[in-house]
Amino acid sequence: MQKKNLQKSIVILFVFFIPIFSYSYVSAEEYYADIEITVDENGVVDINGISNHPNLLVENSNLFTYKKKSYWLINITKEEIFTDYIFVLTLPKGAKVNHIKTSGFGGIEEESGKLVISGGGQNEELSIVVQYQINPIVDEQSSFDLIILVILVMLIIILTILLIYFVFKNKQKESIESNVQIIDNGEYSLKGLTDRQKDIVQLLINVKRPLTQVDIQKELQMPKAAVSRNVHSLEIKGLIEIEKVGMSNLVHLKKP
Repeated sequence: MQKKNLQKSIVILFVFFIPIFSYSYVSAEEYYADIEITVDENGVVDINGISNHPNLLVENSNLFTYKKKSYWLINITKEEIFTDYIFVLTLPKGAKVNHIKTSGFGGIEEESGKLVISGGGQNEELSIVVQYQINPIVDEQSSFDLIILVILVMLIIILTILLIYFVFKNKQKESIESNVQIIDNGEYSLKGLTDRQKDIVQLLINVKRPLTQVDIQKELQMPKAAVSRNVHSLEIKGLIEIEKVGMSNLVHLKKP
């Protein structure tokens, strides 16, 4: 009876510990890896090489990459312990690394215009985390500052052109006003004169004799103040001369 009970107990213990041993064996499986990882400009990943890990070797996968604005992140992390691993990660051409956090980091070098990151380790997790940019662009603040700078430069150019235009225009006007006495073929030029100034000069040309300001006022039906003002302007411009005769001003053309 006791012998039967002992046999029964042994059978129960055997049945009970078999799953435990089996689980311990599975959980204690030793992983290894000797892999080459390549990433293209679209974040597609190929992992080739040798490994007994069931989910490590892949082709044309985008499960390991993530993009935010101009920044790419590749994250290949396996929580299981690898007794031995070696990796070589090749980034796309033109990539610039901003941050690296890898187990067993070995170094970075450049091959054919591409950055190559390598590493290896023993008895630890396999973790490869790299943030990078492809042909990094100016950040948003710098872009905004650049736009503002370009706008300011354009405004300065426009204002400079307007200033030059108005200065040139004023100088041209002054040149015209200061040279209205230019003689063309022995005749008086009326270029640059106002209509009333032209009328006064033309009147003096026609009558061929000096006139008083009163005579000009009557002949042209022009207000007295307008006659006085325009005669004074013509004197400054060098087209006429004013001679004081008694109480009157005698106006006559300068000789060509």
